Amino acid sequence: MIYLNCDYNEGCHPKILERLLETNMDQCFGYGDDKYSNHARELIKKAIGNDNIDIFFLVSGTPTNVAGLNQILRRHQAVMAPDTAHINVHETGMPESCGHKILTFPNQNGKITVGQIEDFINQRNFEPVVEHSVEPKLVYITYPTEIGTLYSKEELEALRACCDRHNLYLYLDGARLGYGLTAEEGDITLQDIAKNCDMFYIGGTKCGALLGEAMVIVNDDLKEGFKYIIKQTGQLLAKGRTAGIQFETLFTDNLYIDICEHANKQACMIRDALKAKNIDFLYETSTNQQFPILPNSFIEKTKNEFLFDANKIISPELSAVRICTSWATKDENVEKLIRIIDKEL
Repeated sequence: MIYLNCDYNEGCHPKILERLLETNMDQCFGYGDDKYSNHARELIKKAIGNDNIDIFFLVSGTPTNVAGLNQILRRHQAVMAPDTAHINVHETGMPESCGHKILTFPNQNGKITVGQIEDFINQRNFEPVVEHSVEPKLVYITYPTEIGTLYSKEELEALRACCDRHNLYLYLDGARLGYGLTAEEGDITLQDIAKNCDMFYIGGTKCGALLGEAMVIVNDDLKEGFKYIIKQTGQLLAKGRTAGIQFETLFTDNLYIDICEHANKQACMIRDALKAKNIDFLYETSTNQQFPILPNSFIEKTKNEFLFDANKIISPELSAVRICTSWATKDENVEKLIRIIDKEL
C-alpha cells in the first residue's frame, strides 16, 4: 500500500536521525536552552534576516496555535479566520476551550480577505454598544491554506495594512510553510512573512521532522512571558534538544527548502497527469496537496494499492479526494500512480 493521504506518514528525514544519533550521548541543558537549539535559532534568524526575533520550539501544530492565541489574546478577545481554518475545523475546539472565540468568515479560495475584515469591523463600530460581543483582536491565516492555495505577497501586505488600521495582530499558521515557500506560483518569502506577521510558526512535523514546530515572535510586545504559556499548554520539552536538533538539521544546507520543493514537484506531476485526462479539481494549487474529482470506479480499482484522503462527495459517481505528497514520497510511487492514471482514466 502506498500512502498519499497526508504528509506525515513517515518518521523523519534520515539526516535528522543521523544527527540525533551523533548527539545522543552529549550532555545538554534542558527545556530548549541547549547548544543545538541555540544554534538552530541562529540558523533560522539568518534565514529570516532578522536577529530581533524570539524563537521557541514546540511539539505539534494544534497546541502551537493555541499557545500563540493564548499569548496574544485576552479572555474577551477573539480571532478572525476563514471557515476552513485549521483552528476552526481540525482542532477539536481546543482554542475555544482556552476561552478564545473564533469569528469565521466564508473562505475565499481558502482565504480571509481585507474586505471581509473591513466590513465586519465597520459594522461592529457602528453598533452603539460593542461590549456585548467579543472584541476582534487577531487575524489568523495559513500558508499554504488548508486547501493548498496561496496568499500573494500583495494580499499579505494588504492584510498587514488592514491590521494596522484596526489595531489587530496578524498570526500565520505555518504547519506546511515549506510547501508554500517552494510552490511554483508563490511569491512570498520567509522574509516577507516576518515583515508582515506579528507571530508565525515554521512547521516541522509535516515538513521532514519527527516532531516539532518553531514559533517565531516578531512583535516585541508579544515576547514577554511566552515560556510560561509553553509550559501551561504542556509543550515545554524537558529534552528540548529533541526539537532543536531537528530544526538545526532542517536549516543546514537548505534541507528544509529542498525537501519541500521535491514534494511539490511530485504533487504537480500527479496533477498534470490527471489534467491530461480531463479530470477536474476542487481547487487550483501548486503545493503538495491536490484535490482531484475522481470517478468512484477509479478509487475502487486503486484502493488496494493507493490510499488517498476522502474529501467530498460530488455525485453518486464522483468523489473528491486529497492526494498529498511529502518530503518522503518516492519517485517510483508517483510514477506508478501516473501509469495507472494513464491506463484507467
